Amino acid sequence: MRWLFTILRLLIISLTCIPFSILALLSVPFDRSGRTYFWSGRTWTRFSLFMCNITMDVKGLEKVDPYGNYILVSNHASMFDIPVMMNTFPHIRIMFKKELSYVPFWGWALRWGHHIMVDRGKGTEAMKSLDRAANDVRSGGQVLLFAEGTRTRDGKLLPFKRGAFSLAAKSGVPLVPVTINGSFKILPKGSFDIRPARIEILIDTPIETKNIITREAEIQLMNTVKEIISKNYREEN
Repeated sequence: MRWLFTILRLLIISLTCIPFSILALLSVPFDRSGRTYFWSGRTWTRFSLFMCNITMDVKGLEKVDPYGNYILVSNHASMFDIPVMMNTFPHIRIMFKKELSYVPFWGWALRWGHHIMVDRGKGTEAMKSLDRAANDVRSGGQVLLFAEGTRTRDGKLLPFKRGAFSLAAKSGVPLVPVTINGSFKILPKGSFDIRPARIEILIDTPIETKNIITREAEIQLMNTVKEIISKNYREEN
């Protein structure tokens, strides 16, 4: 019966996504500040966390300006990582692949709103997409990137990829290391039972990226951030 309760919760969360996505879309032409747009996303994700009995414990928020322009780089263990980050930073922006923009309502809100679409293709288009992304990052808000590029399958940190750090160097926007603990066991691989959890978000001191202009400097930045996150991360088995 527990799996049936999980299906019911996910169904309610999916259905409530539609009106909030429509509200976000309709607000774009009239509210250039994005206040209504981001409020819609935060409210829906807050409701989703409530439905799944997931709470948050944020530490280190005093180290940053909640409305400042940053690249947030974190580990990634659960589909619930994005909702908790959206409720930690008020104007968080997500980088998403072009294919997601075709999803009705939610994908349309991503494409036409304040988030950042990237083309993961090869060659010239991919490079142009990276240049556009760097300009978008500089335009304001906080941009969330996952250092590992994908979710861990065993609760252990995966190797970090250079993408987030190349974008940070290209944009010159300060990078904030963020560690997310406690999200891996909410919905383990092979399970269909959402488990209540308290997720801890540890925010570290921003790192300047304006002087990072070489590949070696990008790799050093990546290693520095990995060291910070590895130190703060509590591995889940």
